[in-house]
Amino acid sequence: MLKKRIIPCLDIKDNRVVKGVNFLGLKDAGDPVTLAALYADQGADELVFLDISATIEKRKTLAVLVSAIAKEINIPFTVGGGINSVEDAKLLINCGADKVSLNSSAVKNPQLIYDIAKSLGSQAVVVAIDAKLVNGTWQVFINGGQTATSIELVSWAKHAEKMGAGEILLTSMNNDGTKNGFAMDAVNCVCNAVSIPVIASGGAGCKEHFEEVFTNTKATAALAASIFHYGEINIPQLKEYLNQQNIPIR
Repeated sequence: MLKKRIIPCLDIKDNRVVKGVNFLGLKDAGDPVTLAALYADQGADELVFLDISATIEKRKTLAVLVSAIAKEINIPFTVGGGINSVEDAKLLINCGADKVSLNSSAVKNPQLIYDIAKSLGSQAVVVAIDAKLVNGTWQVFINGGQTATSIELVSWAKHAEKMGAGEILLTSMNNDGTKNGFAMDAVNCVCNAVSIPVIASGGAGCKEHFEEVFTNTKATAALAASIFHYGEINIPQLKEYLNQQNIPIR
């Protein structure tokens, strides 16, 4: 069995880490470079950096900030936000990112997944999916969760894999920031539909939630933000707990 990964997420707006609930009510959570260095020191397996307003504001991800973070950490680093071309992706890789995350741009132009995967390799392409339960169906949302697409979650995940995605980052908008646990049904549906790794995101509130998602789904990683940012759980404690539950952890 693949060892499971614990991934803190830095949602960036105006050069600061922010966190909200259900993608709304964003509050300041700290300095991104400081937090990135802290999580690397604590034993995080990877780090995800999402410039959450890049697509809406139609500008590029903050390459300078990416470089500053990359200099402070020695773990795999995924960067997303406003990536609309192979050149955008290459710039971020050259700034120190190991992978790029595509969300709205991939939905609007699935060919972009293929083009970046062909240029950089599938292992460098993460397709992030923001999904919301609407009338009993998980649907894909874009533009920082502001725009509904009517695209069904599993069909999009399968298409992203077909186009060359090396990994899926699945965030439940319903669970985001609630600390009530991951959206197990959505995670299971996507994990059972694709053969690439799936990162579960949205809803982590305690150590037991990580145990639950790793025990009851095929997710290879779990991502969280506020519980780490505000010191409610630290990564060494979480990993020790998961080891005690006989969950293979890095």
